[in-house]
Amino acid sequence: MAVKILYVEDEMFLGKIVKESLQARHFNVHMESDGAKALDAFKQFQPDVCILDVMLPNKDGFEIAEAIRSINRQVPILFVTAKTQTSDVVKGFELGGNDYIRKPFSIEELIVRIDNVLRLNGEKSVNGSNEIIMLGKFTFFTNRQVLQVHGDEKKLSYRECELLKLLVENKDGIIDRKDILNLLWGNDSFFNSRNLDVYITKLRSYLKEDPNLEIITVKGIGYRFIIS
Repeated sequence: MAVKILYVEDEMFLGKIVKESLQARHFNVHMESDGAKALDAFKQFQPDVCILDVMLPNKDGFEIAEAIRSINRQVPILFVTAKTQTSDVVKGFELGGNDYIRKPFSIEELIVRIDNVLRLNGEKSVNGSNEIIMLGKFTFFTNRQVLQVHGDEKKLSYRECELLKLLVENKDGIIDRKDILNLLWGNDSFFNSRNLDVYITKLRSYLKEDPNLEIITVKGIGYRFIIS
Protein backbone atom coordinates (compact mmCIF):
# COMPACT_ATOMS: atom_id res chain seq x y z
CA MET A 1 0.00 0.00 0.00
CA ALA A 2 1.30 3.45 -0.95
CA VAL A 3 2.65 5.78 1.73
CA LYS A 4 0.08 8.53 2.38
CA ILE A 5 1.46 12.06 2.60
CA LEU A 6 -0.31 15.22 3.72
CA TYR A 7 1.57 18.05 2.00
CA VAL A 8 0.77 21.65 3.02
CA GLU A 9 2.39 24.26 0.77
CA ASP A 10 1.11 27.64 -0.47
CA GLU A 11 3.67 28.13 -3.27
CA MET A 12 1.53 26.56 -5.97
CA PHE A 13 4.25 26.07 -8.59
CA LEU A 14 6.57 24.35 -6.15
CA GLY A 15 3.69 22.40 -4.64
CA LYS A 16 2.57 21.10 -8.04
CA ILE A 17 6.07 19.91 -8.95
CA VAL A 18 6.64 18.19 -5.59
CA LYS A 19 3.18 16.59 -5.52
CA GLU A 20 3.42 15.23 -9.06
CA SER A 21 6.97 13.98 -8.48
CA LEU A 22 5.94 12.13 -5.32
CA GLN A 23 2.87 10.68 -7.04
CA ALA A 24 5.06 9.50 -9.91
CA ARG A 25 7.02 7.55 -7.31
CA HIS A 26 3.79 5.92 -6.11
CA PHE A 27 3.12 8.04 -3.02
CA ASN A 28 -0.50 8.89 -2.23
CA VAL A 29 -0.38 12.68 -1.80
CA HIS A 30 -3.07 15.05 -0.52
CA MET A 31 -2.04 18.68 -0.88
CA GLU A 32 -3.48 21.74 0.86
CA SER A 33 -2.43 25.36 0.26
CA ASP A 34 -4.39 26.96 3.13
CA GLY A 35 -3.12 26.29 6.63
CA ALA A 36 -6.63 26.65 8.06
CA LYS A 37 -7.77 23.58 6.13
CA ALA A 38 -4.83 21.37 7.07
CA LEU A 39 -6.18 19.87 10.31
CA ASP A 40 -9.47 18.80 8.72
CA ALA A 41 -7.49 17.28 5.85
CA PHE A 42 -5.33 15.43 8.38
CA LYS A 43 -8.38 13.97 10.13
CA GLN A 44 -10.01 12.85 6.90
CA PHE A 45 -6.89 11.63 5.04
CA GLN A 46 -5.10 10.01 8.02
CA PRO A 47 -1.62 10.29 6.46
CA ASP A 48 1.48 8.25 7.26
CA VAL A 49 3.63 11.40 7.24
CA CYS A 50 2.98 15.17 7.18
CA ILE A 51 5.09 17.65 5.21
CA LEU A 52 4.33 21.17 6.44
CA ASP A 53 5.62 24.43 5.04
CA VAL A 54 6.27 26.81 7.93
CA MET A 55 5.07 30.04 6.27
CA LEU A 56 1.40 29.55 5.34
CA PRO A 57 -1.71 31.74 5.10
CA ASN A 58 -4.22 31.73 8.00
CA LYS A 59 -2.36 29.12 10.07
CA ASP A 60 1.38 28.47 9.89
CA GLY A 61 3.13 25.10 9.93
CA PHE A 62 3.99 25.34 13.60
CA GLU A 63 0.34 25.89 14.54
CA ILE A 64 -0.72 22.98 12.33
CA ALA A 65 1.89 20.71 13.93
CA GLU A 66 0.74 21.70 17.41
CA ALA A 67 -2.88 20.88 16.47
CA ILE A 68 -1.87 17.55 14.94
CA ARG A 69 0.15 16.62 18.02
CA SER A 70 -2.88 17.30 20.23
CA ILE A 71 -4.68 14.39 18.55
CA ASN A 72 -1.81 12.22 17.27
CA ARG A 73 1.57 11.92 19.00
CA GLN A 74 3.10 9.43 16.56
CA VAL A 75 2.66 10.53 12.94
CA PRO A 76 5.98 11.88 11.58
CA ILE A 77 6.07 15.61 10.79
CA LEU A 78 8.62 17.12 8.42
CA PHE A 79 8.88 20.92 8.24
CA VAL A 80 9.75 22.72 5.00
CA THR A 81 11.10 26.24 5.38
CA ALA A 82 13.12 29.01 3.80
CA LYS A 83 14.01 30.19 7.31
CA THR A 84 17.51 29.61 8.62
CA GLN A 85 17.31 30.86 12.20
CA THR A 86 18.25 28.27 14.80
CA SER A 87 15.34 29.42 16.96
CA ASP A 88 12.85 28.38 14.28
CA VAL A 89 14.42 24.94 14.00
CA VAL A 90 14.34 24.51 17.77
CA LYS A 91 10.71 25.63 17.91
CA GLY A 92 9.76 23.08 15.27
CA PHE A 93 11.31 20.23 17.21
CA GLU A 94 9.79 21.43 20.47
CA LEU A 95 6.35 21.28 18.84
CA GLY A 96 6.88 17.66 17.87
CA GLY A 97 8.52 17.92 14.47
CA ASN A 98 10.68 14.98 13.40
CA ASP A 99 12.83 16.66 10.74
CA TYR A 100 13.50 19.87 8.83
CA ILE A 101 14.28 20.45 5.16
CA ARG A 102 15.29 23.87 3.87
CA LYS A 103 14.28 25.40 0.54
CA PRO A 104 15.44 24.94 -2.12
CA PHE A 105 15.57 21.15 -1.89
CA SER A 106 15.76 18.24 -4.30
CA ILE A 107 13.13 15.52 -4.53
CA GLU A 108 15.76 12.88 -3.81
CA GLU A 109 16.64 14.61 -0.51
CA LEU A 110 12.96 14.88 0.39
CA ILE A 111 12.37 11.18 -0.28
CA VAL A 112 15.39 10.19 1.80
CA ARG A 113 14.09 12.29 4.69
CA ILE A 114 10.58 10.84 4.36
CA ASP A 115 12.02 7.35 4.41
CA ASN A 116 14.15 8.19 7.43
CA VAL A 117 11.30 9.58 9.57
CA LEU A 118 9.10 6.60 8.67
CA ARG A 119 11.80 4.08 9.61
CA LEU A 120 12.58 5.88 12.87
CA ASN A 121 8.87 5.81 13.64
CA GLY A 122 8.66 2.09 12.94
CA GLU A 123 6.42 2.62 9.91
CA LYS A 124 6.61 1.19 6.41
CA SER A 125 9.65 2.27 4.45
CA VAL A 126 9.45 4.16 1.19
CA ASN A 127 11.90 1.74 -0.40
CA GLY A 128 10.10 -1.42 0.59
CA SER A 129 9.32 -2.58 -2.94
CA ASN A 130 11.74 -3.85 -5.59
CA GLU A 131 10.12 -2.27 -8.62
CA ILE A 132 11.05 -3.84 -11.94
CA ILE A 133 10.58 -1.93 -15.22
CA MET A 134 11.10 -3.54 -18.62
CA LEU A 135 12.87 -1.16 -21.05
CA GLY A 136 13.31 -2.89 -24.40
CA LYS A 137 16.22 -5.30 -23.95
CA PHE A 138 16.87 -3.92 -20.46
CA THR A 139 15.44 -4.77 -17.08
CA PHE A 140 15.52 -1.76 -14.75
CA PHE A 141 15.55 -2.67 -11.05
CA THR A 142 14.75 0.71 -9.52
CA ASN A 143 15.18 -0.27 -5.87
CA ARG A 144 18.55 -1.95 -6.52
CA GLN A 145 19.60 0.87 -8.89
CA VAL A 146 20.56 -1.67 -11.54
CA LEU A 147 20.19 -1.90 -15.33
CA GLN A 148 20.42 -5.48 -16.58
CA VAL A 149 20.84 -6.68 -20.16
CA HIS A 150 21.79 -10.20 -21.37
CA GLY A 151 22.61 -11.14 -17.78
CA ASP A 152 25.08 -8.28 -17.33
CA GLU A 153 24.34 -5.69 -14.65
CA LYS A 154 25.21 -2.02 -14.60
CA LYS A 155 25.05 -0.43 -11.16
CA LEU A 156 23.66 3.10 -11.32
CA SER A 157 24.39 5.92 -8.94
CA TYR A 158 21.42 7.24 -6.98
CA ARG A 159 21.09 10.31 -9.21
CA GLU A 160 21.49 8.28 -12.42
CA CYS A 161 18.68 6.02 -11.19
CA GLU A 162 16.40 8.95 -10.30
CA LEU A 163 17.04 10.65 -13.64
CA LEU A 164 16.23 7.46 -15.57
CA LYS A 165 13.06 7.01 -13.51
CA LEU A 166 11.99 10.58 -14.35
CA LEU A 167 12.57 9.94 -18.06
CA VAL A 168 10.68 6.64 -17.95
CA GLU A 169 7.77 8.16 -16.02
CA ASN A 170 7.46 10.86 -18.70
CA LYS A 171 8.21 8.65 -21.72
CA ASP A 172 6.92 9.90 -25.08
CA GLY A 173 6.30 13.30 -23.49
CA ILE A 174 8.71 16.17 -22.96
CA ILE A 175 10.16 16.72 -19.52
CA ASP A 176 11.41 20.25 -18.92
CA ARG A 177 15.13 20.60 -18.23
CA LYS A 178 14.46 23.12 -15.45
CA ASP A 179 12.06 20.68 -13.74
CA ILE A 180 14.72 17.95 -13.79
CA LEU A 181 17.28 20.30 -12.25
CA ASN A 182 14.92 21.51 -9.53
CA LEU A 183 13.78 17.97 -8.69
CA LEU A 184 17.14 16.21 -8.65
CA TRP A 185 19.60 18.98 -7.78
CA GLY A 186 17.44 21.49 -5.93
CA ASN A 187 18.11 24.42 -8.32
CA ASP A 188 18.89 25.13 -11.98
CA SER A 189 22.30 26.76 -11.55
CA PHE A 190 24.86 26.69 -14.38
CA PHE A 191 27.00 24.17 -12.48
CA ASN A 192 24.08 21.78 -11.97
CA SER A 193 23.03 22.24 -15.60
CA ARG A 194 26.44 21.03 -16.74
CA ASN A 195 26.12 18.08 -14.35
CA LEU A 196 22.80 17.16 -15.96
CA ASP A 197 24.49 17.13 -19.38
CA VAL A 198 27.03 14.64 -18.03
CA TYR A 199 24.33 12.39 -16.57
CA ILE A 200 22.31 12.40 -19.80
CA THR A 201 25.47 11.40 -21.71
CA LYS A 202 26.09 8.57 -19.24
CA LEU A 203 22.53 7.23 -19.54
CA ARG A 204 22.75 7.33 -23.33
CA SER A 205 25.96 5.29 -23.20
CA TYR A 206 24.35 2.73 -20.88
CA LEU A 207 21.30 2.35 -23.14
CA LYS A 208 23.12 2.19 -26.50
CA GLU A 209 22.86 -1.63 -26.39
CA ASP A 210 19.24 -1.20 -27.50
CA PRO A 211 18.72 1.12 -30.51
CA ASN A 212 14.99 1.25 -29.75
CA LEU A 213 15.68 3.31 -26.62
CA GLU A 214 16.52 6.95 -27.21
CA ILE A 215 16.89 10.07 -25.07
CA ILE A 216 16.15 12.95 -27.43
CA THR A 217 17.19 16.51 -26.64
CA VAL A 218 14.38 18.98 -27.34
CA LYS A 219 16.42 22.13 -27.90
CA GLY A 220 15.65 24.93 -25.49
CA ILE A 221 13.12 22.85 -23.55
CA GLY A 222 14.28 19.50 -22.20
CA TYR A 223 14.21 15.81 -23.06
CA ARG A 224 11.98 13.15 -24.54
CA PHE A 225 12.48 9.45 -23.76
CA ILE A 226 11.39 7.23 -26.66
CA ILE A 227 10.80 3.48 -26.61
CA SER A 228 10.13 2.43 -30.21
